[in-house]
Amino acid sequence: MTHLSVNLNKIGLLRNSRGRDFPNMVQIAKQTLEQGVFGITIHPRPDQRHATYQDVRDLKALLTQYPDRELNVEGFPSDEFLNIVLETQPHQCTLVPDDPNQLTSDHGWNLNRDRDALIPVINKLQAAGIRVSLFMDPDPEAIALVKDTGAERIELYTEAYANAWPTTEKDAVLAQYMEAAQTAVNHGLAVNAGHDLDLDNVAELCASGLITEVSIGHALTVEALQMGWNQAISAYLTRLA
Repeated sequence: MTHLSVNLNKIGLLRNSRGRDFPNMVQIAKQTLEQGVFGITIHPRPDQRHATYQDVRDLKALLTQYPDRELNVEGFPSDEFLNIVLETQPHQCTLVPDDPNQLTSDHGWNLNRDRDALIPVINKLQAAGIRVSLFMDPDPEAIALVKDTGAERIELYTEAYANAWPTTEKDAVLAQYMEAAQTAVNHGLAVNAGHDLDLDNVAELCASGLITEVSIGHALTVEALQMGWNQAISAYLTRLA
């Protein structure tokens, strides 16, 4: 079974668009957790255009009511981001190589370039009891370098898989992702996955049993507009069982 962590960034975006606390992030997170999901993910960006640093605090407080569930906070390891992560101590921190002006995450870490800068960050997070995952492209050679950083997990950037899903390239791209996931497992790493996963493509990616956790937000929110929030979550849990 692959765990589902629901990314609530789009809830924050909708809330922020009207300058009111509606929808309320904590209320939606609680509703989501009550459906049986394993975790909540947010990715606060420097401009806080959707999830905010206060959301991190509020969601960590909520998660204390659910001791068997997890909060995953994603982001670029700026000083401001690391300060809020160390303050709140989520269960997992996923480090992402985002430029502050990026619309969304679109590439994994280059560890040949960034490894030495990441190691002290990872050490600091782990010293606070926070599990660390690195956002990575499906490149076995790059993933083989992750173990030397001390990180416990990777998150596979799955846009290429999602783009290939409706095409004749799907099987070849899926094989590439499975090779990358197996490389991670062979190096003692757990494997998360996220970006553009949806109800159509998520089950086949996770069928191998190599994927520990998927983080899904945008597609789930769109699908919920069609079928309802609880029903969308239930559909994902069925596919991941």
